[in-house]
This record gives sequence, structure tokens and C-alpha cells, in this order.
Amino acid sequence: MVDVGMKSVSERTAVASGKVLFPESVYSQLSEQGFVHKKGGIIQTAIIAGIQAVKRTSDLIPLCHQLMLSKVDIDIQPFEDALHIKCMVKCTGKTGVEMEALTGVSVSALTIYDMCKALSHDILITDIKLEMKTGGKHEFSR
Repeated sequence: MVDVGMKSVSERTAVASGKVLFPESVYSQLSEQGFVHKKGGIIQTAIIAGIQAVKRTSDLIPLCHQLMLSKVDIDIQPFEDALHIKCMVKCTGKTGVEMEALTGVSVSALTIYDMCKALSHDILITDIKLEMKTGGKHEFSR
């Protein structure tokens, strides 16, 4: 792992996003059902899964530092045959939270896929990316 011992503590924030694209007929069906399917509430379950994943990022990604997170917010919104996922993570520490935000989006998307795959395997997970990060030496905004 990278030694962050000499880095200064600062508030770190990262936002990542991604999409789950559905065939039009599947999206229509899910939308009509309020995004609730046989396994339960799709959006609510994906949010919980994403938050759990954020908290476990250092267990999933080799060489990631374990962080004391101060906030995790996952928002999933329906839009044009897709569910758009946004994950914001904050902490005060010596290393950033980009991997945590990206992990939250990824696991939320995988959860949506898992809950909907009985309807179609033609569901796409796309456009997972870092939108912005603050804190530390380098700021980033897409």
C-alpha cells in the first residue's frame, strides 16, 4: 500500500456515476410496477447494496486503504429506458474516496442487473466513471 502517513488530513469527496440500460419493453414493465419486481424494490435494494459495498471497498480492491467514512449517498433515478446511479462519498482523511464512490456505483448496478435478469439478459451496465473529487493535492471535475 502507498504510505500516506506524511500526507495532510483534509476533507475528501468523490462522486461517481453510471447507468443500467434496459430494453424498452423491460423498462416499461418495471416503470409500470414502480421498479418493484419479484425480489422486491429494485432501487431501494440497489442503494443498500451500494452503501454496503462502499463500506467494504478496502476488502474488495487490493491495496485500498481502510477509511473512516463520514457520508455515503446513493441516488438512483429512472430516465429514458435506464436507471442512472450517482454515488457521493465523503471522509476526512489522508487519502481520497474515488474507489469507494466507483465501487458504490458498480455494486448498485450489479444489484439492479441481478434483480432484473429474469426479464432479460440484454441489460447493459455502462458509463461508470468518476465525476469529481475534492481534497488532497489534485481536484478533478468532469
